[in-house]
Amino acid sequence: MKRGIPSGFLHVSQIHPCFSSEAHGKSGRIHLPVSPTCNIQCKFCRRSFNKTENRPGVTSSVLSPEDAVEILGKALRLCPEITVAGIAGPGDPLASDYALRTFELIGGAYPDMIKCLSTNGLLLPDKAEKIVEVGVRTLTVTVNAVQPEILSKLCTGIIVNNRLLQGVEAAKHLIDAQLTGIKKVTSLGAVVKVNIVLAVGINDQHISEISEAVARAGASMVNIIPLIPQNEMSDHTPPDCDELQHAREAAEKYLKVFKHCKQCRADAVGIPGVSEFRHMLYGDTPLAFSHG
Repeated sequence: MKRGIPSGFLHVSQIHPCFSSEAHGKSGRIHLPVSPTCNIQCKFCRRSFNKTENRPGVTSSVLSPEDAVEILGKALRLCPEITVAGIAGPGDPLASDYALRTFELIGGAYPDMIKCLSTNGLLLPDKAEKIVEVGVRTLTVTVNAVQPEILSKLCTGIIVNNRLLQGVEAAKHLIDAQLTGIKKVTSLGAVVKVNIVLAVGINDQHISEISEAVARAGASMVNIIPLIPQNEMSDHTPPDCDELQHAREAAEKYLKVFKHCKQCRADAVGIPGVSEFRHMLYGDTPLAFSHG
């Protein structure tokens, strides 16, 4: 049975351009790049500092939480349609404390702003209460497989308590954390969308199983993201339109499917697909980590 969005957060989801087809193209969002480090290594991920690539994991610079709030104020003057302040990188927002501190500051300065976080889910069980405490009510969790043997083909390793886990062991730990974390944070009132990176020949026949598992854990929506060949998977062919459609149809058996994702940068600003203001905010920033 397909799971719907909790009624208590229907309004939030409707004005969130990354959760609602109705809001997409009308409401704006800002991604604040405050998270420099990551605790997993996906085989298709390559974080980068530049001003040209349009993909996740890319930013012009990394901001401090205080600078991020200042940038948000400037962004609102440029684009009053912004309804969501999100943190999606360039590393994982839960791998350091900067994202949650930024949300605390945003809550004080802009109490009506929707706060949104994107995470790989490794630390979601440990930080679910704090996430909700700082006012985050919408999360995106990337879950690329729920079978360790499949996930090990997409994830090289993870860091747990300063220890490197690899292969199937790492994949099993990550899957357990993701499903436990989704269940925990949704029980606290948050709405979760799950991103699945579609890698043909690896997890394309696994989409139904992923969608069913995350729906049972409490997710309300799924977003199928076409693989962008990078890093260890730079030679892997991305899915074509038919393969993407088949994956969406498989996911739709269990969850509402979001179909308007633009695979945005970690410092994107504006209305997705309509306007982009990051060049006006980050025009002269240095291409280097500022902390972390």
